[in-house]
Amino acid sequence: MFSQGQLGFAGFFFIVFVIAMIYAYRKDLKLHNLFYKGSYKILIAFVLFIGILFVIKVFFKR
Repeated sequence: MFSQGQLGFAGFFFIVFVIAMIYAYRKDLKLHNLFYKGSYKILIAFVLFIGILFVIKVFFKR
C-alpha cells in the first residue's frame, strides 16, 4: 500500500512534528497559564454534554 520511503517519511515527520509542538508549548507555557487558566472546566463541560447527548440517544432508542 505504501512504499518504504513513504512510511519512513511519515514516521520522521511525526517525530519531528511532536518535538516541535512540545518545544512550542514549553516556550509559551507562561502565556498559557496566564490567559487559559480554568479552560479545563470548559473541556469537562463539553465532554459531559456529549455524554448526556449519547445517554439521551440510547435512552430514546429503546
